[in-house]
Amino acid sequence: MFDYLAAIAVDSARVADLIERTLPESRVPSCPDWSFRELIIHLGLTQRFWARNVRARNPAEPQPEEDPPGPDSDLAAWMRASTGSLLEALLDVGLEAPCWTWWGEPRTSGAVARHQVQEAAVHRWDAELAGGTPRPLATEVAVDGVAEFLQVMLGTAAASVPGRVILVATDTGDRWQTGGTGRATARVLGAASDLVLLLYRRVPRTDLYIEGDVALIDALVAAADTE
Repeated sequence: MFDYLAAIAVDSARVADLIERTLPESRVPSCPDWSFRELIIHLGLTQRFWARNVRARNPAEPQPEEDPPGPDSDLAAWMRASTGSLLEALLDVGLEAPCWTWWGEPRTSGAVARHQVQEAAVHRWDAELAGGTPRPLATEVAVDGVAEFLQVMLGTAAASVPGRVILVATDTGDRWQTGGTGRATARVLGAASDLVLLLYRRVPRTDLYIEGDVALIDALVAAADTE
């Protein structure tokens, strides 16, 4: 079984390590409205928010968010503590506990853990890009990331895509199909990591091989609210 907690720990640790060698005011090309420091604070606050919700075991309503760290805070230590709070919460309650989620079902801590794998992985990629050349997402993370994106981030919005889109991971052979009932089709081929980065609007579609109606790819990417 895919170890969600280990995946969160690995990518989050890489983010924390980058803090000590990346200027806080560095811009993040894949998130142009953010500085490197703002990216770190976003990820850390997200992990703390989900840690509170996991511990609450209340699927009916979300828990309040925490305040961001002050300008004089040790950002690396704060980031590591953020990850620690999320991992400890998940370990304490297990992956079957009830939990509020913004996407609806499944409202479980396991669903939160699964999504936080992608949160950590994609933002690790963002953080590395701010300082140089990012490494691809781990293959196992990326394969589950495509499926999770289609199920959670896209969800029922897939029906708004006016045709079928087939995604093919050229490094693993995995395939996914999504979209509406229109007759047009498009096929996207690339490494699983590149497919995830395309879906999260981190790389342009020109970085992947596309067959068919490219407008369907744009519609698919636009249909989900990503950050």
